[in-house]
Amino acid sequence: MTGAGGFVGQEVRRCLQDKHEIVAIDHMLLGAAGIEGNLCDPATLEKAFANGCDAVIHLATLPGGAAELDPALAKRVNIDATMALVDAAALAGSGPRFIFASSIAVFGEPLPALVDDGTVPAPVMIYGAHKAMMESWIETQTRRGAISGLSLRLPGIVARPKGPSGMKSAFMSNVFHAMNAGQPIELPVSPEATMWLMSLRQIAANLVHGLNIGATGTCTLPAIRTSMCDLVQAIALATKSYPALASYSPDMALEAGFGRQPPLTTAAAEGLGFAHDGSLEQLVTSAIQTLS
Repeated sequence: MTGAGGFVGQEVRRCLQDKHEIVAIDHMLLGAAGIEGNLCDPATLEKAFANGCDAVIHLATLPGGAAELDPALAKRVNIDATMALVDAAALAGSGPRFIFASSIAVFGEPLPALVDDGTVPAPVMIYGAHKAMMESWIETQTRRGAISGLSLRLPGIVARPKGPSGMKSAFMSNVFHAMNAGQPIELPVSPEATMWLMSLRQIAANLVHGLNIGATGTCTLPAIRTSMCDLVQAIALATKSYPALASYSPDMALEAGFGRQPPLTTAAAEGLGFAHDGSLEQLVTSAIQTLS
């Protein structure tokens, strides 16, 4: 598992630790067992795959804002390292399972009035373009028999830890931390901004589910669609705080990229057994329980 020391990676490891032998890889594992190293370094991959490979969960990435600031590094991490990882897995196993964490960023902006399984990716950000390119590569390598790949397009995941994340969508998580602490927060989108969200526990459950089914290809995961105003109201109710803690100072560019997400239908993913949190209230409860 790459990105095993990260926000999502740690939760996926907790889900799998009693069921699988995990080779955890990250540039920083915070004391956890595994391989600390750079995926761009062939020596890291050689060490990781020394004992063979049945499956890979590839979470490591250079995310949106950080990728925009350093396109060369983004290419090395998001493209070169991913292709090398696929090659290493194919050499170490016999058509190993390969779960790739893609992103709704592949759809770009502006989005159509409805996003469904037929919506064609049209990324604008470097990060989204890289994800779309690797979806295609993983599908190609699956057709060639090298791996058994499934790319899952992740929505916004909440609530990520406080602090720099390199993500322009960090406000979606910061609002949980602020309101849970009873602190004011100025949000860079309007109250009417709409987003697709999923809790940490639910995304981990979906990634594990993907590992255990035989489907290949690419699909967009189900998500809860909510307005910023409704999200604030739900967090206030769950934390016994006040909606007035949130104020709004919309950044039009940011809202265009992260706050105008239309209705979403995900029949293909749901048919494969993937799921969202069930309701906005359940999503908020789950997100608050995992705040750190």
